[in-house]
Amino acid sequence: MSRRQSARYSRRQFGKLALSTVPALGVLSRRPASGRSAFAPIDSRVKGVRLGAITYSFRAITDANAIVNAMASMGLGEAELMANHAEALAGAPGGRGEIDAWRRSASPETWKRVRGVFEAAGISLRLLTYNMNVKTTSEEAIDYGFAMAKGLGVDAITTSTQVSMAKRVAPFADKHRIPVAYHGHANVNDADEVATPASFATCLSYSKFHRINLDIGHFTAAGFDAVEFLRANHAQITNLHLKDRQTPARGAANVPWGDGDTPIKEVLQLLSKEQWDIPANIEFEYPGDPLVEVPKCFQFCKNALR
Repeated sequence: MSRRQSARYSRRQFGKLALSTVPALGVLSRRPASGRSAFAPIDSRVKGVRLGAITYSFRAITDANAIVNAMASMGLGEAELMANHAEALAGAPGGRGEIDAWRRSASPETWKRVRGVFEAAGISLRLLTYNMNVKTTSEEAIDYGFAMAKGLGVDAITTSTQVSMAKRVAPFADKHRIPVAYHGHANVNDADEVATPASFATCLSYSKFHRINLDIGHFTAAGFDAVEFLRANHAQITNLHLKDRQTPARGAANVPWGDGDTPIKEVLQLLSKEQWDIPANIEFEYPGDPLVEVPKCFQFCKNALR
C-alpha cells in the first residue's frame, strides 16, 4: 500500500454512477447489489484461482457501503477488508476520544453485522487487513485487532508492519490461534522492513501462526522473483496482492497493469496449474479512478487465465 490517493468520491457523487445501493449496516434488504437474491454468492474464481480485491483499492470512495456495492457490481466475490472500512461499516464515530471508547465497547456482534453486509452482497469476506506499527500500536490495540478478526470470522489477519513487530504480535497469534500474514514492501535497505525473503523467514520464525501476504508487485520492485518465491513458499502464503511494478533497474514505479515487470500472468497461471487455494487480490495503486481501473485489472486476470 502507499499514501498515493486517487480522486475521491463523496457519497453523493458515487450515487450518480447508477450503481444499485448496498444497504447500510442494520438495514439489510433481501435484494442486495445488482438484483441478486439475498446471500447468493458471487463466483469470481477463474480456472480454480480465487480472484478478489482488497478494499484499499477503493480508498477514493468515502462511503464504505458504496465500496461493497462497487465490488459486487464488478463481479468480485472475495474481499480483503481494511480495518478502517470495517469500523466505518460498523458505525464507528470520527472523533479520537469517541473512537477509543467505541473500540472498547465493540463486541463480536458488532463485527458479525459487518460480515453480514458482505454476505448480503454475495461477497465472501476472507481476510482482515489490520496494520500494526512498532512505534504506535499498544498491546490493547493488538488484542483489539484479533477480536475484530474473530468477530468477522475471517481466515487470517494481514498486516503491513516491521519485522520487530512480528515478535510482539506472536504471543497474540498464539493465544487467539489466528494466522497473521506479513505484507512485504520494497525497502530492502532497512533491516526492520518486511521486504526480503530473509525478513519473511524471520517473521515466520516467531510463531507457528505467522504467514506471508505476498505482494508480487512490491516483491518485484525489491528485486526478487515472485514466481519462484511462490513456488517455494506457497504453503506459508495466505494470500497475494496483485499490482504491476517495475524492477529496480527500471525505476520500480507502480504502473498500469501490463506496463511493468511483475509476472502477474505467470503467477496466476501457476496458481491455476497447481490449484493452490491462495486468494489473489487486486490492490489498485497506480494513479486513476478505481471504478474504471479495477475492472481493467480484473479483466487482466481473466485474460491471463484463458
